[in-house]
Amino acid sequence: MDTLGRSAQVALDINDVFLPESPTKSFNVWRKWNRLSRLQKSMLYMLLTICSIIFLYHMNVYNKHPNIQRTIKTEPKHDWPPKFGQKLEEKEVENPKFGVVNDNQNVAMEEEGADDDEDEDEDEDGGDSNHAEEETVEEHDDKPGEEKQEENKLPPKDGSIKFNGPQNDRQRAVVSAFQHAWQGYRRYAWGRDHLKPISKTHQTWFDLGLTLIDSLDTMLVMGLKEQYVEARVWVEDNLKFTTDKDVNLFETTIRVLGGLLSTYHLSQDQIFLDKAVDLADRLMGAFDSSSGVPYSDVNLRTGVGHSPKWSPDSSTSEVTTIQLEFRDLSRITGNSKYEDAVSRVSELVHGLDKNQGLVPIFINANSGQFRTYSTITMGARGDSYYEYLLKQWLQTGKSIEYLKKDYNESMFGVMNKMVRRTVPNNLVFLGEILSGGKDFKPKMDELACFLPGTLALGFRNGMPQSHMDLAQDLAYTCYLTFARQPTFLAPEITYYNTAEGSTKDFYAKPNDAHYLLRPETIESLWYLYYMTGNKTYQDWGWKIFQGIEIYTKVSGGYTTISNVRNPLDTRPKDMMESFFLGETLKYLYLLFADKHEIDLDKWVFNTEAHLLPLYPH
Repeated sequence: MDTLGRSAQVALDINDVFLPESPTKSFNVWRKWNRLSRLQKSMLYMLLTICSIIFLYHMNVYNKHPNIQRTIKTEPKHDWPPKFGQKLEEKEVENPKFGVVNDNQNVAMEEEGADDDEDEDEDEDGGDSNHAEEETVEEHDDKPGEEKQEENKLPPKDGSIKFNGPQNDRQRAVVSAFQHAWQGYRRYAWGRDHLKPISKTHQTWFDLGLTLIDSLDTMLVMGLKEQYVEARVWVEDNLKFTTDKDVNLFETTIRVLGGLLSTYHLSQDQIFLDKAVDLADRLMGAFDSSSGVPYSDVNLRTGVGHSPKWSPDSSTSEVTTIQLEFRDLSRITGNSKYEDAVSRVSELVHGLDKNQGLVPIFINANSGQFRTYSTITMGARGDSYYEYLLKQWLQTGKSIEYLKKDYNESMFGVMNKMVRRTVPNNLVFLGEILSGGKDFKPKMDELACFLPGTLALGFRNGMPQSHMDLAQDLAYTCYLTFARQPTFLAPEITYYNTAEGSTKDFYAKPNDAHYLLRPETIESLWYLYYMTGNKTYQDWGWKIFQGIEIYTKVSGGYTTISNVRNPLDTRPKDMMESFFLGETLKYLYLLFADKHEIDLDKWVFNTEAHLLPLYPH
């Protein structure tokens, strides 16, 4: 080909690439397509089909969770320590991307504590001390009366709170989550203690309908009339305490007795009070010990109390976290025997020697003495002792002075002996005291994250500013235990680094990396939002709720998971704890409120988030 011919051919090639498509070119493309073999055409069809499936899958995920951002902004560096006494700055905190394995947050300094040793024998059953295509859940527009809340004298009249249903999209999302969980419980575990949402069956612990009872006042708070009425019928017809079964005094008191009393106060329905009296009378046998300190377990049919099989002792938190419920029952019925029994326990513990107000986690029911060298912790078996010191004082119209004294002394001990800061970022955490005060362990349970809320409640009622400062610092750390995991869910136990040169503030060991749908951090966020009005706490709670929705929701309900450290291997445990509906979702719903419907000058929450009235004295 001559030079002119080659130039013409190049021009034609360039036109094929850059010039607009012509009818002639379209004809050429069609002719080339017809020249392809059947195999070549099939491969192109297959490639097009695969691309379409991938596109449709991603669109489905987006539409299923339209409000969930799987990628969250990273946190700007914070100056530590923060300046005490100032409101929390409303800016983003460190949030990893959802769905990304983020193990580098967990491996720092793990060589210091590779063994999952336990310093105390613990009962696995101690709760608080504490797929298939999903079915559509219908929205219910029923709302309780719209009357304004009455200005009642203390204590408030039964039924005095008028809940008006969800106020915004976030609250509606929580109500939807409750309905999904409730639908699974109703279908697969009705009247049983716990739902197993993956196997779609149930678990029986005490055979007392724990999930149903724990959920009653949550349904009233959320305005779910239809579900409440159906559950109320079950209580009247099927809730009986005559079975020959041993139950844990503490768990039964806070979940069942507390749930019945709260529902009675909110509904003014006599059936709940009648059931509460029947249950409490059977539980009274637990107090038949030499010292009056109750045994941990009691048989409901015989009323005989006894020590647990695994130890001669009771847990300190358990024997000191039943007072709100028994006292409330005495005030309602006029029968002092319930209040007398629990007041005797509080007075005895008040008189025991303590470590700057801090108590060991075990006490012997017969001797009435602490197990001297047991652990001191704000986690399991210690936590709610401190919570109920303050709340008993409030419940009795601030009239029992030793409760306030013991509470303030214990918080001084917390600040002096348990508070530490991490390296490198000076995060505040609470460690544990071992061997009667000789050793310190930089370990904090998720359960300990109740304390910011309690401190904030105390500050509202006249406790020092230092309590509120600690509350805000500690709540930030508790939040970060969620935010620094790729699932945005906190491990059950977190270890903190304090050695110079540490590059990560904290980590979770593999055996401690489970999330049990716990409410404690969310509870504290609600108290802090209630006290300060700072919407940052709402935003933090919303991000935690997103983690719950993404990684624990299954077609049958919500499940606890074994591993928060890897979103691709969460290892679901097939259990939905009753406190998920009684506490976690209730506190989320209250946290997202535009206007508070509960007056903390008239009401107090028990440790299972059941509402009880405050009395004048």
